Amino acid sequence: MCHLFASIPQDDTEMETRSVRMNGQVTSIRLEAAFWHTLEDLAENQGMTLAKFLTTLHDEVLELQGRVRNFASLLRCACLVYLQQQDAAVFEKPGTAPSRHPLSGIRIAS
Repeated sequence: MCHLFASIPQDDTEMETRSVRMNGQVTSIRLEAAFWHTLEDLAENQGMTLAKFLTTLHDEVLELQGRVRNFASLLRCACLVYLQQQDAAVFEKPGTAPSRHPLSGIRIAS
């Protein structure tokens, strides 16, 4: 069982810091590369650039909850929810397979 997880490419587990401009402010966000890949897919799926998606998400959290306590953790959780929704959609469409590893966003060779 652990072989699946142990075989995740090391490049996907490396931390990556990106500077992002949100609402005119530049901020740095540090996430594992696999999460950045998933966020890029998520943003594209929403018809947005990554910066626009991050800004929109941040603004909506502020509106709903009054503050954003840990944005990096929120982004990781958003990736998990997105991947779970993709998996659910795949099960609704027989004969299709996900293009990414369901836990890390790693591309799977077809």
